[in-house]
Amino acid sequence: MYRPEIKVLDCTIRDGGLANDSHFPLETVRAVYEACCQAGVDYVELGYRNSREMFDPAKFGVWRFCDEKDLRAATDGIEQGDTRIAVMMDAHKCDPADILPAEESVVDMIRVATYVKDVDKAISVENVAHARGYETTINVMAISVESDWELDPALEQIEKETHAVACYVVDSFGALYSEQVDYLVAKYQRLMPSREVGIHTHNNQQLAFANTIEGIIKGANFVDGTVHGLGRASGNCPLELLLGFLKNPKFDLRPVLDCAARTIQPLQKDIEWGYMVPYMITGILNQHPRAAISVLKSGSRDGYRAFYDRLLELVE
Repeated sequence: MYRPEIKVLDCTIRDGGLANDSHFPLETVRAVYEACCQAGVDYVELGYRNSREMFDPAKFGVWRFCDEKDLRAATDGIEQGDTRIAVMMDAHKCDPADILPAEESVVDMIRVATYVKDVDKAISVENVAHARGYETTINVMAISVESDWELDPALEQIEKETHAVACYVVDSFGALYSEQVDYLVAKYQRLMPSREVGIHTHNNQQLAFANTIEGIIKGANFVDGTVHGLGRASGNCPLELLLGFLKNPKFDLRPVLDCAARTIQPLQKDIEWGYMVPYMITGILNQHPRAAISVLKSGSRDGYRAFYDRLLELVE
């Protein structure tokens, strides 16, 4: 009924931070972390460790930088169990010098996010993280716009030059359909036989959960979710759906349900995420959601047809 080798990673605070510039109160982060520990989730990603030279600390919250003191404040006193702590580093927005030796950090895993064009940078960051004692992954963003002739050699390079435990198919634009998930998972498996395949989805077309399931069916063993689907724009695969689907007896859904009701759902008063027609439009046109985010903040947020026509002109 289940594959015990599947690892679940919660990225509520990290991906959700893209919806509020990482301005989560400490009590929210602690609540998410504690719920995931109690639920038996394998990894909890508590934010980005990006460079202050590239992000204005006055604009972004502390979870965009994940200093050790903030991570310890978020995790101290909470029974961790087997749950491990992760942070994400954007290959093109981080400084490898910020990576402490693992024995000096509460972090267990560093996920390196990259576009195909920046794969050399990602490999350099991953090599430093591995050398300093961390488990690592490589997350290839915006996979729906990458061509085979660029993606294939990048994957082969990741296979040969990194120690990443997994490499992720990241549907940043929520544009993929199940057939494309099948194709990409098979490609990753063929070109990176010593790496696990991960899948990270967005819900622009109401397919985040379905595409995550499809990845699992095809052999992806690292899967991402967020409590109540919280994430940038349309959000992500809901963690509660994912745990319910996996049927692994080690997972306890109850703490996640409590967290969704008490901690995450109330955030909808201040943060807007989830399926909305402008996000659907960027998804079907395979475009970054920034245009939809912008129109939803404007006085013409319900002008769906005009938004579609305008985006269609740009695509064509």
